[in-house]
Amino acid sequence: MLHLRNTGFSPSDTSQLLLQARNLGKDCTIRDCRVSTKYVEFDVSVDKSKMDDLVGKLKPIAPLDHARLVTEEHIPKEEAIQQGVSYFNDERFWEAHEVLEGVWKKCYEGEKDLVQGIILVAAALVHFQKDENSICLSVLGRASEKLSNSSGSYHGINVDLIRQKLDAIRDSGKISLFTI
Repeated sequence: MLHLRNTGFSPSDTSQLLLQARNLGKDCTIRDCRVSTKYVEFDVSVDKSKMDDLVGKLKPIAPLDHARLVTEEHIPKEEAIQQGVSYFNDERFWEAHEVLEGVWKKCYEGEKDLVQGIILVAAALVHFQKDENSICLSVLGRASEKLSNSSGSYHGINVDLIRQKLDAIRDSGKISLFTI
């Protein structure tokens, strides 16, 4: 995963950025692109020895902020929740989704729906970052359903606030980012 600094791009630039990155980095696989207010995020498969070369080739798009090898991690539940919240609040929604999925696998009954609701919010905002707003709104609706029986605080996450934000987005039809 490569995070370039966002130097003025919006989610509507995603398709063009992905095409440009693929043209610049022909000797690797660039699967996807997402644009947050902070980063232009690329999912890449590249030999570790060629990573610096790829970063250099992508400089015409934007400078590198950071790179991270994404693998399924087996970390304690509380640490994973904190990491998921940190990723979410840094607009790294794909990574938040991935780490919280590990938490979800360790949950039972009602907690499972609550965590899945938060995962769906992150997944929805991934679609927003790809300029897929109708998909985002649809997934946010599913997230609302999963969170409908939850309230209060979950490991420091204000579930009521998330539900309020989702209601506001649904009522206005305008997607807005928020922290959890």
